[in-house]
Amino acid sequence: QVQLVESGGGLVQAGGSLRLSCAASGRSFSSYAMNWFRQAPGKEREFVAAINWSGGSTYYGDSVKGRFTMSRDNAKNTVDLQMNSLKLEDTAVYYCYAGKPSGGGYWGQGTQVTVSS
Repeated sequence: QVQLVESGGGLVQAGGSLRLSCAASGRSFSSYAMNWFRQAPGKEREFVAAINWSGGSTYYGDSVKGRFTMSRDNAKNTVDLQMNSLKLEDTAVYYCYAGKPSGGGYWGQGTQVTVSS
């Protein structure tokens, strides 16, 4: 059982950068694969990025590959998403998700990212 709280969202101009953080409570954080998803108004929830328990492996959705970087710090129970070269279509609510080793997981409440022209 973990609780996740995202932070770092806000308003940024196209071409700019933001860094999102997800803070986790719970004593088994380091056992979880961590993920970022996003959902824009009127659209399906979209996979953004994932990282394994050790931080040694990452992968990204095609729409953000080369622009976003995910990392984790198990000592601090946090995961980050560095977002560079932001585009208007990156505007969405971004959600942190902790995947249990046995399947399923836990969602954060989300943080709004708005990219302006």
